[in-house]
Amino acid sequence: MPVLLGSNPRIVLLNPALNPEGTQFRAYFEDPAVTIAVQRRHQDEVATRLNRYTDSPIGLPEKRSFHVDWLNTYNAAHLGAPIAYRDNQIPDTHPTAVDDADAPFYHADPGKPLDNPFLRKSLERHEAMAEQVERLNRQEGAEVRYTLQPFVLGFDGPLTVAVNLRGEAIFSDMVEDPAYVHRLLGFITEATLAARLALRRHFGLDVHEPFVGLADDSIQLISPAMYAEFVLPYHRRWYGALGGEKHRGMHLCGDATRHFPMIARELGVKAFDTGFPVDHGALRRALGPDIEISGGPEVALLVGGTPEEVYARTKSILLSGVKEGGRFILREGNNLPPCTPEANLEAMYRAALDHGGL
Repeated sequence: MPVLLGSNPRIVLLNPALNPEGTQFRAYFEDPAVTIAVQRRHQDEVATRLNRYTDSPIGLPEKRSFHVDWLNTYNAAHLGAPIAYRDNQIPDTHPTAVDDADAPFYHADPGKPLDNPFLRKSLERHEAMAEQVERLNRQEGAEVRYTLQPFVLGFDGPLTVAVNLRGEAIFSDMVEDPAYVHRLLGFITEATLAARLALRRHFGLDVHEPFVGLADDSIQLISPAMYAEFVLPYHRRWYGALGGEKHRGMHLCGDATRHFPMIARELGVKAFDTGFPVDHGALRRALGPDIEISGGPEVALLVGGTPEEVYARTKSILLSGVKEGGRFILREGNNLPPCTPEANLEAMYRAALDHGGL
């Protein structure tokens, strides 16, 4: 059974031991040299410490790749929401009053998605980072090769982005004005899809993707009937437009597992990346043995529990029946918090070694 840990540069920026300079998220977002320095430090932490407790290689890599990073602000920022920087927390966006009259990009030219201010800024940042990468390659010779990934807009899901833009009012809208909800979710999906396709063409990438992913954590707040009515059509549109018929995955945090069987059946999703809370054994029984499930102990336990508690929780997950069919990946559920004790990571991996076999 594979074991991995998912993390991002917040484990550097929000850990004083790894960020003694006190670098802030604003600088990480806006200064290309800072972006690369923080990502490089994050890669060092993964390669030299975190990988001791996964099945990934240990040791500094011979190749390093960097990327334009907006964390989870990118979809709402693309559609005009201002980024909010908050002390001791990752950035978020401010909801905006979204309706047909004042949505920032309802009236944009749909044929020119790269004219969007956020995408222009992202591409400018990409170019500035490219100059930094070239400088690193000249300075450090052939021992390590540095590259820059294309900036291609992902999708945290139409309902989640609607919450980012509209706030909790989107849920009363489902009762009071369902036509508006469909108009907004459709707009979000089409605008994001147009941007992704345009960016892939800009970087010379195939628009038909071999693997298509999607997230939409906010569906945990609605019933399966409401999911089928309001959200499923736009999930279907995303997967259908990008391809990946045989390789479709979805990330869903929160209490959303009641939706998984419908998503697997209606959308052909074959891999689910879970967060918490999850009854892993019940989920396996609901999905059957052929669907890939990724998940594991809750991140609150990993960061705040004892090694004994982490070991016991990991063991209970592994013995729940979730391994039936051999398509389970153990990971934190979901995304490693800053300052997670190393002893807890060791306990999770030790439980995998003790109880991870079929």
